[in-house]
Amino acid sequence: MIRHDDIWHALDVLAAERGLTPSGLARAAGLDGTSFNPSKRATPAGRPRWPGTESLARVLDATGLTLEAFGRLMAGQAVPRAPHRPAGRSRLRLSHLSQLEQGGMFDAAGHPAGRHWDSWDVPGLAEPDLYAVTIDSDAFDPVFRLGAMLIVSPGAPVRRQDRVILHRGDGVLCAIVLERRPGDAGDAVLGGIGAQEGMEIAVGAEDHLHRIMMAVL
Repeated sequence: MIRHDDIWHALDVLAAERGLTPSGLARAAGLDGTSFNPSKRATPAGRPRWPGTESLARVLDATGLTLEAFGRLMAGQAVPRAPHRPAGRSRLRLSHLSQLEQGGMFDAAGHPAGRHWDSWDVPGLAEPDLYAVTIDSDAFDPVFRLGAMLIVSPGAPVRRQDRVILHRGDGVLCAIVLERRPGDAGDAVLGGIGAQEGMEIAVGAEDHLHRIMMAVL
């Protein structure tokens, strides 16, 4: 018999073994970051809420665990960690820059989430929240040329002269940090690049700055 507590315990153990929080495990599986939070494990009326089969399938795919091995976790048995991909490789979420504006691509905290992503296997190990963006416009040439691939971090500290992706209510664009003062995102002053070169861009308190870690041509 499958018990409610056992399945949630197995997810918690699986996350811990991968060095993740339940929220980090959800995002690594392409789900909303709150999907596995303790507050989501019961309804407001106190009835048990079970994770969906699609959510479990995504977790198993992201972690490389078989359904049989997950069953052993639910039974409280130890399961050797089996790599899902060749050693030294990671799978990043991938999207065209123009598609980042559609709803459901990011959660409320600005982290990639949802199912509207492609994937890209890259050499090396990467943080779960890293994602990749293909430049599908020449608006940022010559800094980022059409077809370039950007590796982006939503959690890395942003410094002066960093290139960033600005997520705001009226769109998504690439920019450079002209000045970064201590405080929230609203204290950053950005400058446009490419076709927007020379313009200063205001950053609101609800906007998100994601640091571009690497560009691949």
